[in-house]
Amino acid sequence: MGATVEDVAQPRRKSTYDDVIAAPEHRVAEIVDGELVLSPRPSSLHARATAALLAGLFPLYDGESGGPARPGGWWILFEPEIHVGSDVLVPDVAGWRRERMPRLPRVPWFEAQPDWICETLSPATARLDRTRKLEVYARAGVVHAWLLDPIDRSLEVLVLDSDRWRVASRHRGKEVASPEPFPDAELDLGRLWID
Repeated sequence: MGATVEDVAQPRRKSTYDDVIAAPEHRVAEIVDGELVLSPRPSSLHARATAALLAGLFPLYDGESGGPARPGGWWILFEPEIHVGSDVLVPDVAGWRRERMPRLPRVPWFEAQPDWICETLSPATARLDRTRKLEVYARAGVVHAWLLDPIDRSLEVLVLDSDRWRVASRHRGKEVASPEPFPDAELDLGRLWID
């Protein structure tokens, strides 16, 4: 007895940028390994941790150097859209070294891969952020990745070593940290969490 049409698995259509554009506005739309992924907008814990992290990094690193007290040298952006081949990723925060990207282009998305990304984990996105998205960032050659977890109150710092992520450091609670690639940051992690 032969297979019927119902028995034969239909090839899944690869998602396109048109699918991202058509996604509901209240969702974060990404394409990971050809699949459209719709995530909820960030919760208050997530948004607060990300905003506080930006507040700690932005004055020191975004822009040109201002001497030892302000090392500068980066473009740091909130939720930029990054295209890696047919993948479309939206990290919570990303940074490009100004030596690689001297001018910030006026574009709706970036094809130049960032040097650093930060994903703020939530119950809805943690698995995707820790697995498939990190794999795409590794393929793209992103060197530094941070996984910020406002529920666990932790920051995991990853560095790309050849084609694999290695844990460079872990920070928790109210620790003050200077994680790479921002050695002068002295981030007070206690300011990132909501009691």
